[in-house]
Amino acid sequence: MADQIAVIGGVDTHTDFHQAAVIDTTGRHLATAPFPTTPDGYRRLLEWMRLHGDVLAVGVEGTGAYGSELARFLRVNEVSVVDVDRPDRKARRANGKSDPVDAYAAATAVLSGRAHGRPKTRDGIVEAIRSLRVVRRSAIKSRTQTINQIRTLIISAPAGVRERLRGLPTYQLIAQLARSRPGTDLTDPTCAVRTALRRLARRYQHLTEEIAEADAELDPLVAQAAPGLVDLTGVGTETAAQLLITAGDNPDRLKSEASFAHLCGAAPISASSGRTNRHRLNRGGDRQANHALHTIALVRMRYDPRTRLYVARRTAEGMSKKDIFRCLKRFIAREVYKHLTSMNIPRPHLLQAT
Repeated sequence: MADQIAVIGGVDTHTDFHQAAVIDTTGRHLATAPFPTTPDGYRRLLEWMRLHGDVLAVGVEGTGAYGSELARFLRVNEVSVVDVDRPDRKARRANGKSDPVDAYAAATAVLSGRAHGRPKTRDGIVEAIRSLRVVRRSAIKSRTQTINQIRTLIISAPAGVRERLRGLPTYQLIAQLARSRPGTDLTDPTCAVRTALRRLARRYQHLTEEIAEADAELDPLVAQAAPGLVDLTGVGTETAAQLLITAGDNPDRLKSEASFAHLCGAAPISASSGRTNRHRLNRGGDRQANHALHTIALVRMRYDPRTRLYVARRTAEGMSKKDIFRCLKRFIAREVYKHLTSMNIPRPHLLQAT
């Protein structure tokens, strides 16, 4: 009977539907079926899996993207969810590529132990920080693009325009262009470029206001989520927010500070051979988190006396700048992990079972 066996589910996630599969504890394929990405579809998916037996766990691809809501639904309904990476290219070449194949592969990865990671819960204050930070980052990117466009237009502008603007610092340049009166004859190249520069300058000002509004929203949230983290030397709201996002609302899913360092791409990779005993940089992991650690290390190298003494000592020992950065980021990751796991991150918006 179906209720007498244990089964494992696998889900290949997509925008409009999820392909689900069920296997038993010996790896035998039992069934596969698609379900829409709606609340009713999630309910039907879970009921369908339970028809085949007692669901031990469900492996879900893309728990941080297409499968995020499904992962929330399963977790609220007390189903163990395992985050599954997509199969590597070698496995795809050997087994082919289709939605049922990928769904079975997700379930098999859970059964074999290849996949064992706990997904982020995405139901607390850190998820709120992540959403707001998406807007801030895009505004910063657009503002950088805008000032680059302004300076490019100035380079190719007529001499009468270029000479008045050349060499001005950014804040003066934007203020002068935003209040300029370019004229109305757009058939004149000089008038046209002045009009374009004024519009770009006002766009720059609008984006600056948007970034300031995002900062005003993020500062208290980050301080509430991680008051001890932002008090660390070199850690500001931006870097603290990124490290919180990397760890998620449930940092306890990280087994050790070494796993957090590996997640941030700060864990050293052995590069020894023969008589050489050394480590190299880890170019994997979350690169945004690695950039946050790099920024903290830069600030400490400039303003923290202990870090400056450490850098001087390691330089005298013959260590390269890259290796010094690697060691500093590894130490910072250890320090950050202790604060992340010692704090009770607020999670006020827990989902209700449906």
